[in-house]
Amino acid sequence: MRKLIVLASLIPSLVSAQRGGRGSAPLSPRSDSTAKPILLVPDRVWTATEDAPHDGWAVLVRGDRIEAAGPRSSISTPSDATTIALPGTTLLPGLIEGHSHLLLHPYNETPWNDQVLHESLALRVARAVNHARAALMAGFTSTRDLGTEGAGYADVGLRDAINQGIIPGPRMQVVTRAIVVTGEYAPKGFATEYADEIPQGAEEADGPDKISHVVRDQIKHGADWIKVYADYRWGPNGEAMPGPTQDEFNLIVNIAKSSGRGVAAHATTAEGMRRAALAGVETIEHGDGGTPEVFKLMAEHGICYVPTVSVGNRNKTAILQMALAAGVTICNGADSGPLAHGQNARELEGLVADGLTPLQALRAATVNDAKMLHWGDRLGVVKPGYLADLIAVSGDPTKDISALWAVQLVMKGGAVYKQP
Repeated sequence: MRKLIVLASLIPSLVSAQRGGRGSAPLSPRSDSTAKPILLVPDRVWTATEDAPHDGWAVLVRGDRIEAAGPRSSISTPSDATTIALPGTTLLPGLIEGHSHLLLHPYNETPWNDQVLHESLALRVARAVNHARAALMAGFTSTRDLGTEGAGYADVGLRDAINQGIIPGPRMQVVTRAIVVTGEYAPKGFATEYADEIPQGAEEADGPDKISHVVRDQIKHGADWIKVYADYRWGPNGEAMPGPTQDEFNLIVNIAKSSGRGVAAHATTAEGMRRAALAGVETIEHGDGGTPEVFKLMAEHGICYVPTVSVGNRNKTAILQMALAAGVTICNGADSGPLAHGQNARELEGLVADGLTPLQALRAATVNDAKMLHWGDRLGVVKPGYLADLIAVSGDPTKDISALWAVQLVMKGGAVYKQP
């Protein structure tokens, strides 16, 4: 069995928990001069700020930060440094999963309805611990979890357990329960006399009073983001139709923004995307029904697009080209949960298959996602002073995105979780 390596000699003080609030990453203590340094020596380093990797570069890590990055010959190696040789690899920033559900697992294992209605909270949390570890070991050192799907506020506890070093996993930002209008979501289809008693996969809220309470209540329980379903399959014939009115959407965003939090919108229809964009959300997820007009509106409002090409059966080449042509920032998010955790790299392969270059896909999962999470000043690039969230993969993913499946090293905050 491949060992999970968290060597005491390589780890700075484990995370002193800071809530992962808006714009403040759950940081481990800052580097200090007493921490034992680590020198990483791959064949090449891709910084995410330039197109081509740098051959012959190395990266020096002290504590939880990158202290130096550059040609191997230019880095003065401290005498007490531990050197990790990584021949044949490219070192790059830790990847970021922009759309996950750590409390879900693939529906071909257990249907979504059964996970929500039949699996206990304890069972779902136990699974989520393994899911977090699998994502980290696959090279995804940060994640935005977009809803517990009936598991309450369990994502908050998971985030905090990772921050406190209790379990291994990515840095997390969470939304808790997510928001839907009454009747929009699921499970549904039960006898009328029981319909009001069936637990839902998100929290229902309608009108100004209830919406105001629910948004603030989710923040009170630890939400870093607010997620709202702009539309869902609740039309007369089961088709996707918008949920919140424009006024309701505006209220959700205004309350979230007043607390310093952003809003993520699930949206698959052009009208749902339009309402979300006009309300001022920060990200739109899925976007299957996007149009040039809607993507132009998103670009004008600086809204990121998370296309989740790994889920559903639709080829999104045309959609992605519309978004790129409009100047929309593409971010990476696999909708992991329905997609097995640890298989997150499939999204980047899908982005390339649907028309992005490997460089565009890599940037979506590094610098773009870091900025989207408001962690762009500390994550997403290889740069002195940034957190030492780094991975090494065999080969060169800037030329062949499938290299992301061959993860040799995983470091988060200067701690080594996986090495050759």
